Amino acid sequence: MDIFEYTVRPDGGLFYSRNDPNDIKMGEFVKSAPESYQDADFVFLGCPQDEGVRRNKGRVGAKEGPHAIRKALYKFSVPEKVGYCELFDLGDTIVEGSLEEIHDRQHEIVKRVLKDGKRMVILGGGNDISYPDCSALANSSDDILVFNIDSHFDVRQEDIRHSGTPYRQLLDENQIRPERLYEMAGKDIVNSPEYRRFLDQTGVHVYPLEELRTEGINAVFKNILESNNAKNIFWGFDLDSVQAQDAPGVSAGYPIGLSAEEICYIAKIAGGDRRSPILELTELNPKYDIHDRTAKLASMIILYYLDASASL
Repeated sequence: MDIFEYTVRPDGGLFYSRNDPNDIKMGEFVKSAPESYQDADFVFLGCPQDEGVRRNKGRVGAKEGPHAIRKALYKFSVPEKVGYCELFDLGDTIVEGSLEEIHDRQHEIVKRVLKDGKRMVILGGGNDISYPDCSALANSSDDILVFNIDSHFDVRQEDIRHSGTPYRQLLDENQIRPERLYEMAGKDIVNSPEYRRFLDQTGVHVYPLEELRTEGINAVFKNILESNNAKNIFWGFDLDSVQAQDAPGVSAGYPIGLSAEEICYIAKIAGGDRRSPILELTELNPKYDIHDRTAKLASMIILYYLDASASL
């Protein structure tokens, strides 16, 4: 397949430049010309749609997330270690048609980029894209570990797919094994007890926010990563896992959650493991952001991941 036929080129106006040779910005460093794809180590891909959020009766606006992240990210300076990598912006998945058609398109793009040996930073959009993104990795590797860093479990049982169903779909279709799925930083008080029982009965690992903090983020993730011999790891970061004061611009925010520092540290852990080909960010809703606070946090998550990955 030709991935460029399935995508729209990124907005060139977002590639910020200060024209300062002593302070190279991400917008000057990231390449977007198709001929640069072949040499890329990391590929950015946006999926600007929030139909899954609408179906889930959430507040829409996440379709503007990829644009907001790029606008913020491309104003950051290039970290020294990242400067030795090749970064490529593939643009956005074409979002014409139904959500199911968009997911099929997204799945094929991600699968192809992974087959080409690239690592990916995926910009949502609604959290429903975890289904095609994780499915693509599952199709590329027969042994994956999955982290859903999210206030919500996203295992709703519904007649139609939406932003609350991706991990239920993956489990029901046996694309991921329950014992290899970790629900991290969730809040039991914002999730149905029935879905918590489903996770416990199925064998999915659940680390609520309070437990994660009590045991220590580094200790928990270190133990999981060292005790799992999975070939690849999928990292899904829903920004509503972060407390509202640090991330006001999300589809469903709460006053309690991970701090900005904590989620960036988790991104560093993700990047520091060679088995991590996908970092996915979802549910940034610029309509509710304050002074681009959430978009800047999303950018920092990406940079922590890239900096740790580049150090390997």
